[in-house]
Amino acid sequence: MDSKMLARLGAIVFVAIAITATVIEMSRKDDPAPVRTAPALQPAADPLRAALRRCQQMGEAAVSDPDCLAAWAESRDRFLGRAPVSAVQQQNAGQ
Repeated sequence: MDSKMLARLGAIVFVAIAITATVIEMSRKDDPAPVRTAPALQPAADPLRAALRRCQQMGEAAVSDPDCLAAWAESRDRFLGRAPVSAVQQQNAGQ
């Protein structure tokens, strides 16, 4: 093949690729799917969170505060997925 024929073949391949890319781009939908946000799972005001924040601000004095000890126990129970101690005591008392 001579250089003119090779140049023509290259131009035809280029035009064919350009037309294919144009057709693919035109067949796409322009509207993206609407984004749905998940609803908030926790209430805006969590009393346990407020109690833990208060205990954090108290510093070392929180170690002897009964409210802080109760808040820490409840937080630990929530984290570990256990029933609160008071609920377990009520179940045992009812038996």
